[in-house]
Amino acid sequence: MKKLMKGIVFGGLAAAVVSGATLAGAAQSATGTAGAAKAQSKNLIVLIGDGMGPAQISAARYFQQYTKSVNHLNLDPYYVGQATTYADRGEDGGKIVSGIVTDSASAGTAFATGHKTYNAGISVSNEDVSKPFASIIEAAESSGKATGLVTTARVTHATPAVYASHVRNRDNESAIASQYLESGVDVLMGGGKQFFVTKDEKGKRTDKNLLPDFQAKGYTVVENTSALNALTSKNTKVLGLFGSSHVAYVPDRTAEIPSLAAMTSKALNILSTDKDGFVMMIEGGRIDHAGHANDLPTLVQEALDFDAAFKTAIEFAKKNGNTSVVVTADHETGGLSLSRDNIYEINIDLWNKQKHSSESLAADLEAAQTPEEIRSIVTANTWITDLSEEEVTQIMNGDGSSYKREGAYNAVISKRLLVGWSGHGHSAVDVGVWAYGPIADKVKGQVDNTQIATAGAGILGLDLNKRSAELQSKYVYPKFKISRDNEVLYPAEALAKALGGTYKGDTAAAKLTFAKNTIDVNLTDKTAKLNGKAASYTVDIDNDVLYLPLSAFNQLKGTTLTWDALSERIILR
Repeated sequence: MKKLMKGIVFGGLAAAVVSGATLAGAAQSATGTAGAAKAQSKNLIVLIGDGMGPAQISAARYFQQYTKSVNHLNLDPYYVGQATTYADRGEDGGKIVSGIVTDSASAGTAFATGHKTYNAGISVSNEDVSKPFASIIEAAESSGKATGLVTTARVTHATPAVYASHVRNRDNESAIASQYLESGVDVLMGGGKQFFVTKDEKGKRTDKNLLPDFQAKGYTVVENTSALNALTSKNTKVLGLFGSSHVAYVPDRTAEIPSLAAMTSKALNILSTDKDGFVMMIEGGRIDHAGHANDLPTLVQEALDFDAAFKTAIEFAKKNGNTSVVVTADHETGGLSLSRDNIYEINIDLWNKQKHSSESLAADLEAAQTPEEIRSIVTANTWITDLSEEEVTQIMNGDGSSYKREGAYNAVISKRLLVGWSGHGHSAVDVGVWAYGPIADKVKGQVDNTQIATAGAGILGLDLNKRSAELQSKYVYPKFKISRDNEVLYPAEALAKALGGTYKGDTAAAKLTFAKNTIDVNLTDKTAKLNGKAASYTVDIDNDVLYLPLSAFNQLKGTTLTWDALSERIILR
């Protein structure tokens, strides 16, 4: 990944991006992350509506007004401003993989750590050899506070992951689960059991089952509403896994799948017993997923589920009297528009006529062989009894995206609901910020998403920079490649400099130096010498970049560096 070059990359947008970066830097300075400030709140609750842009909020409010005659969401009285969401520019193999439009990993890194990074990066810097950035949860752990992560997505998904793990790629969820074991986070609730219990090809549990390890560290493992309700404040460490993958959408849940508000209430009950206070993050993770699928009825239900969790959190904060609350989103998803086809109305009366999510229909839609089967599936799940031949054909042909017939089904539903979508991805619009308590004054107006982290650290008196330095003394996260002989190789120049050495090279030769040791590499015949003597290192040149094995750097530095293959990081000590 290449670092962001603001003035060159974004042209006319450069001023806006630089302004956001300056604002973020000012926030860091103001909140004293270079040194802990005096605490103004004992506790902090951060709520993230994943994919929850302005249109998603409006849709939930309109729906509630129509169905319940309630004119405001629980969130509404606490609105203080809006936040930018842009990511660092990132390239991989010459392909741009991140920029103005963020993903949950880079946005999450920003509001958890106060630093920008590239899309897919989980709390690591945007470099060929990345450094870990500490989150506000990790800083809170170091100060003795209780901590918690609660989500309707997999608990190993990007947004919770940025608070208690570090990997170059968000897809490495097995590593994220493993790092949670060492994180010290007291309460973990969401889906994602598949990454805690790995199974072999025959479906039997293997020695990669992490659940006994969590239990050995004092965690109570719960997997349904009954077990969740049975917990008391004496269960100080909890791992709640309410689904193999994500927690089921609201319209698809059974009584044994808890709501986000139920998880939030139990987590608060547990964490609030800590005399030093607590920090927790609560994510409405599936607002984003419904947005990706363009499933508006489900999206609205997920947004209201999130709003109910906020109500639980804000009621606790008001009663407690020493708790700050901040709410935002990582980005908007789907490019939702609450209008279409030049019609000055939206059919809100139809928004609650879908029985289950489109996700629950996807397999049946793909398996359907005839127009009659398509009609039967649609009629069983919706109010539609007059599906036209054109609509049937549209569904059977799919929408040309990875959502296939599910995407086409949602396109048909959306047209009847009179809402539109720009696509199945994220957009770059600013997102709302809501806050209560001392943190509110630090995040009001137009802010950058990094300010969520730095403001939180400031009101709690936490030092993010100190905790980051501790992590950076232990690990680096390099790009790497695997040779044909299954040997891990690293970019020589980037790693040498990251380890405190020097690198000089041209098209013919390279020299790596650390203290009194030197490695000379002949790039033509791919041979190496350590302090003038032949060395048997693998020498690889890929796109004009020299790669060497870890053994070369161990001898160069005179230390024992080890490769953590699961987390794809080098352990420095």
